[in-house]
Amino acid sequence: MKLIKQCAFGLLSGVLALSAAAATVDVAGVKLSDTIDLRGTNLQLNGAGVRYKAVFKVYTAGLYLSKKAGTPEEVLATPGPKRISITVLRDIDSNELGKSFTTAFTDNAPKNEMSKLIPGLIKMGQIFSDQKKLVAGENFTIDWIPGTGTVITVKGKPQGEPFKEVEFFHALMRIWLGPNPADWKLKDALLGKPA
Repeated sequence: MKLIKQCAFGLLSGVLALSAAAATVDVAGVKLSDTIDLRGTNLQLNGAGVRYKAVFKVYTAGLYLSKKAGTPEEVLATPGPKRISITVLRDIDSNELGKSFTTAFTDNAPKNEMSKLIPGLIKMGQIFSDQKKLVAGENFTIDWIPGTGTVITVKGKPQGEPFKEVEFFHALMRIWLGPNPADWKLKDALLGKPA
């Protein structure tokens, strides 16, 4: 009897571990994993939400970090890899998306860093321009990988060479977490604040 209880407990523990490992969060119909593996580092979902433009849902965003962070400063200071994952909720002209990112980028980047950031900004604009269109359900990620740089992956394919400067990644994060974010409610959601 004791052996049966131990086996049952072991089986139950295994099932619970598997269900915990496979836990997801539903954000506007998009499933985001609670944890991901980014080049051998386990990252946890810090927060996720929806970007609205007027009353329209544009995309979902999920921020992954090695440990929870509640302020933009904590996000930027968190060591190790980081990811923001974007899934579009409606068909979007990639050029328009690139322009809106460029505007939010320049609205939030420290003015004393802009001259250093312009080459990366031009390169990023080209990445989105080359895509022509993103259709509902398509995804792209922006990863910071120490020793490599910022890697932008669109529809599962890395785009071009990594952006080496950490300042460029920080400027990208400020699109959503800066003083003039793309969407205030999304900023709060990415920082794990309840709606």
